[in-house]
Amino acid sequence: MSEKILHVTDANFEIEILKYDRPALVDFWATWCAPCKAITPILEEMAETYIGKVRFAKMNVDENPATPSKYGVRGIPTLILFKDGQVVDQVVGAVPKSQIQELIDKVIT
Repeated sequence: MSEKILHVTDANFEIEILKYDRPALVDFWATWCAPCKAITPILEEMAETYIGKVRFAKMNVDENPATPSKYGVRGIPTLILFKDGQVVDQVVGAVPKSQIQELIDKVIT
């Protein structure tokens, strides 16, 4: 796993994501999820590309049930983009890199 991707939990989600001063993309995933594993290399590459502009984070839904429930995560992987503590957009499933880039490019100035 890349050191560029932060692992967040129910306990630190507010401080690491909601109160973060830049946009944050959170990947809600599970260890048994093959599509989740498939997009991990894309997210690692993008974390390198957007360093200093967007925080990339992963949250294991099996270990942290409260936050995914709060945001209505029903399928994984779910990528939710936050800015200023609010949900900006989200995508569900193993989507292509171009779709994730479009999501991010809407919020970085």
